[in-house]
Amino acid sequence: MHAPPANTPALPPQQSVIPARTEGQPAPGAPPDGRSAPPWWMWAVVSGLFLVYATLSLRTHERLLSHSFDLAIFEQAVRSYAEGHLPVSEVKGPGFPLLGDHFSPVLALLAPLYWIQPSARTLLLAQAALVAVSALPLMRWAHRALGTAAAVALGLAYGLSWGLASGIGFDFHEWAFAVPLLACSLAALGQGRLRAAVLWALPLLLVKEDMGLTVAAIGLLAARCAGKGGRRLGIAAAVAGVVWMALAMLVVLPALNPSGSYFYAGFLGGGDGAGGGLGQLLHKATIGLVTPETKVATLVMLLAPTLFLALRSPLVLVAVPTLLWRGVSDYASHWGTGFHYSLTLMPILFAAFTDALQRRGTTAAGLRRYLLGAVGVCLVMLPSHSLGQLLQPSFWQTDPRVAVAHHVMDRIPDGATVQASDHLVPHLVHRTSVSLFGWADSRPDPEWIVVDTRVPPELRWPLNPMDESIALAEARSRGYRTAAEESGFVLLSRTR
Repeated sequence: MHAPPANTPALPPQQSVIPARTEGQPAPGAPPDGRSAPPWWMWAVVSGLFLVYATLSLRTHERLLSHSFDLAIFEQAVRSYAEGHLPVSEVKGPGFPLLGDHFSPVLALLAPLYWIQPSARTLLLAQAALVAVSALPLMRWAHRALGTAAAVALGLAYGLSWGLASGIGFDFHEWAFAVPLLACSLAALGQGRLRAAVLWALPLLLVKEDMGLTVAAIGLLAARCAGKGGRRLGIAAAVAGVVWMALAMLVVLPALNPSGSYFYAGFLGGGDGAGGGLGQLLHKATIGLVTPETKVATLVMLLAPTLFLALRSPLVLVAVPTLLWRGVSDYASHWGTGFHYSLTLMPILFAAFTDALQRRGTTAAGLRRYLLGAVGVCLVMLPSHSLGQLLQPSFWQTDPRVAVAHHVMDRIPDGATVQASDHLVPHLVHRTSVSLFGWADSRPDPEWIVVDTRVPPELRWPLNPMDESIALAEARSRGYRTAAEESGFVLLSRTR
């Protein structure tokens, strides 16, 4: 980036939705408005991110490191839609209705792709594309407000951020659809295009039931500074978000769930000795939000890629609903930086970062320091998260046992009922009715059982080696015969 000396006058501030400002001139070299086509270099950044994400996802899958929870579950949902019926998952239980688990009808959009290529890879490539393209609205906004070099730097910092990396590195999730919707909505909100912000936010209600409060937050921010008509639109969006979330959690999901309840409400129950009822609620909503210290560490990690400047923008408030439900949850994985739980927070925080930079009216030299700092932080964090695997030689080495696994699984006929080890399940979803070996809710007495007995201890789930050995012995005692046994892979059959 070429920048004038530090004493150069500050760049003019651009329009920001909260509080409303008089619009300044676009940054030098920026397009006159947001309607022009993105330049080639933006597509180059998006394409590069897609290749990185796709490589990480596909290579992880090829190395037999993807999982039944969650990749296989989502593939079973998409396969259901592709076959013309509501989504069910054998992994969750025999004929389990997934719209009673999470309300995510948006997954039906992947059905046409699954017709073309029925494979877990279809879902992984779709996720890579959705997350990569989410950088585009943020870069377009930064391009107009801050200039070309700033847009490139922000796109790279965002694309390499650990929250996106963690989500990409762990299977597939419906939240992949939320990422570009949030980026488009918040980029529009930050530029004062309130109607566009609301229209981009409303489809979030079809992604997952917990997106209702996020839609409400966007609606309230839009209403805060809009004119009379825009205020009504923002309030309507906020009401729609709250009402739909309540309807989904209290009516739709319990009606479709075999238990007759919303399963994940249990994560907000329990306790840690703080007392029940109101006392427990107060504890969770106060000291419980910052204890144990993992929650504070996660918050610091979330804000670090933006150099904490995201806190200077009201757009950061859109992250509050997600942070609150994660903070009050009793499920420890919600508190940390692993898995996919920070995937939807990254577009919010980087939108707030962009808004903070344009609102400050910073000098070109100061802008350069902030953006280089953000890129630097993301690069420093990269080796400790999923994208760092791309730099490890072991990631590119293929264990000979992978070929053996596929050779053994190829002996299972299409359409068969199967129980399989966790990391083998995703490789059977497209052509069998597969569930998880050792899982209490799996379909009993399948035609085939295939187990990898050499899974490293840190990757084993749900059975430890002793329980797995006992379960295999019990299957043999029930009449299963050994159809194949090679390199630790055991294939049992009860077919004649």
